[in-house]
Amino acid sequence: MKSEQFIRNDQYNVIKRQVWQLVNGHSTVNDQQVIGALESLSIEKVGDLFTELTDEQKEILNQLAKIDDKEAAERYLSELQSYIIPFQQPSEQRLKKLFPKAKKLKLPKDGINFNRMTYFSYDDIGTKKRYMIMPTEKGMIGLTGTYEETNTKQICAICNRLTLSYMFMTKTKGEIVGTYTKKGNYICQDTEDCNHHLLSLDKIYDFVENIK
Repeated sequence: MKSEQFIRNDQYNVIKRQVWQLVNGHSTVNDQQVIGALESLSIEKVGDLFTELTDEQKEILNQLAKIDDKEAAERYLSELQSYIIPFQQPSEQRLKKLFPKAKKLKLPKDGINFNRMTYFSYDDIGTKKRYMIMPTEKGMIGLTGTYEETNTKQICAICNRLTLSYMFMTKTKGEIVGTYTKKGNYICQDTEDCNHHLLSLDKIYDFVENIK
């Protein structure tokens, strides 16, 4: 990880939301005091995302207060992406540890933007299984479950948006030997889009804890 990369994907998503709220404020509000308050609030919300920041990192984030139109916003967000901590691409050895029951599992890597990713997800269309590499407070874990298309919009358990969803079903061992418990959650069909709208790790932690 490069020293200048200090922003998680979910943190970037929050910053992006604040940037566009500022652009909207500049386009709809004429009162400079109100604009100044919006800028201060945005800087405060972004600062609260981090526990420790260097002076240089603070300066990078504080630049968002200077954004007043769409062009400036797009330019700033594009530059900010170089500071995102990338998701670590899983090696074949790592995949075997995360998914010991899956045989010859090879997740696609081409054409994937690991920079804009909090969790990794792969669908095996033939078996209708979804393999997910998810962050927890103790490190990355592998989750496997079956999915069913709902053809409806539901609240995603991961990004908390109303979106086209799958019913993701997992099966865990019950307290009695030979018994199993099934658990289901609505999650985004489009995991790339889900990653682009995830605003906190807390929802992922809750999701993992709920289906373990």
